[in-house]
Amino acid sequence: MGQETLTAQKRGGALPTTTANGGRSSAGRAPRGWQIQRTFNNIKITVLCGFVTILVLRGYIGVNLGTSDADAINSHLLQETNRILVEIRSDSDPDDLAEPEINPNVTYTLGPKISNWDQERKIWLDQNPQFPNSVNGKSRILLVTGSPPNPCDNPIGDHYLLKSIKNKIDYCRLHEIEIVYNMAHLERELAGYWAKLPLIRRLMLSHPEVEWIWWMDSDALFTDMVFELPLSKYNDYNMIIHGYPDLLFNQKSWIAVNTGSFLFRNCQWSLDLLDAWAPMGPKGRIRDEAGKILTANLKGRPAFEADDQSALIYLMISQKDQWMDKVFLENSFYLHGYWAGLVDRYEEMIEKYHPGLGDERWPFVTHFVGCKPCGSYGDYPVERCLSSMERAFNFADNQVLKLYGFRHRGLLSPKIKRIRNETATPLEFVDQFDIRRPVHGSSGS
Repeated sequence: MGQETLTAQKRGGALPTTTANGGRSSAGRAPRGWQIQRTFNNIKITVLCGFVTILVLRGYIGVNLGTSDADAINSHLLQETNRILVEIRSDSDPDDLAEPEINPNVTYTLGPKISNWDQERKIWLDQNPQFPNSVNGKSRILLVTGSPPNPCDNPIGDHYLLKSIKNKIDYCRLHEIEIVYNMAHLERELAGYWAKLPLIRRLMLSHPEVEWIWWMDSDALFTDMVFELPLSKYNDYNMIIHGYPDLLFNQKSWIAVNTGSFLFRNCQWSLDLLDAWAPMGPKGRIRDEAGKILTANLKGRPAFEADDQSALIYLMISQKDQWMDKVFLENSFYLHGYWAGLVDRYEEMIEKYHPGLGDERWPFVTHFVGCKPCGSYGDYPVERCLSSMERAFNFADNQVLKLYGFRHRGLLSPKIKRIRNETATPLEFVDQFDIRRPVHGSSGS
């Protein structure tokens, strides 16, 4: 607007000119009334441009020119944010290809039947020596975890998912374990508890160099950062899972084993077990009917749809001869440690024991069964779950931070404090505090 006025003035030749002697020429002098009018127009233009600028700034950075206007803008932004979140959470996508509906009269499968995986895998390993199935004398392990593809119902849940994966990355980095974090439902019908089954199968077939696939739930944390799995103990087994034979075979309890943390050997036997395990999983009528069978056959199980843990227990009991020779029920250390009996004892553990034990004295894994940090419901008050998860994370994180000369101010504090000063001989502390080295009875926190 100002540029157009200036151009018009140039066309009219009304701008003053300078004479050779430095004075104003009388021919170029504008009338006084016109000068006043021009000044008044410039002031109006300046005020108008300033007003437009303020409107633009208010739209972008929320300059408050009135409470009602600001509230209206904030309300609009909130509505837009919620609209985007709803769109992200929606399963509908116009570009999606229609998938055939599950036929309840046909046994569900994870994919084409594979019957010679051991031979195929052996040939592949022989042909690809650059991908050995062991590293530094230890079988290659792939830790697998994940979370739903959608944002958490509660934003704090995403924060604790971040802490959970950070904890797992730390453990894997310290023990030369590979890690995969999944945020996709590979099979539409196997959402929820069952999402791990198609993922594990795909990883087995896509990573023949991996000897063990280790599944861990997102609500489970490593709390003994020194302890290592005694893999030589499992040379004759294909599945390692925390469980108790008495609860499984005598009491037929639905909590006899826990599928929050378990290992599968990459072999034909594991593929066969996945094939036998999956048919109870498709959501809808199949999962609902299977849930009734599981509740009728497993002690203490509430009436709800089929879950992967109950289905596995049912297979172990009903087809014991087929599967149990290759299943190791581990309870000498906490491959799965129930959080409610552990998190309040961390100070006692720090005082009396040290990391590397893995059992009730210093639990290998603390699993927050019944807590739903990402969901809107759970079996325990959310405040108790979140404070307990904070304690578990910091308990484990202190073991990592010790090498660097720091620790958390408390098990409920994200802040850290220095526990030793810098030194001109730092390698002495590396030799003393690196948790990858053998433990000599010192506390890890």
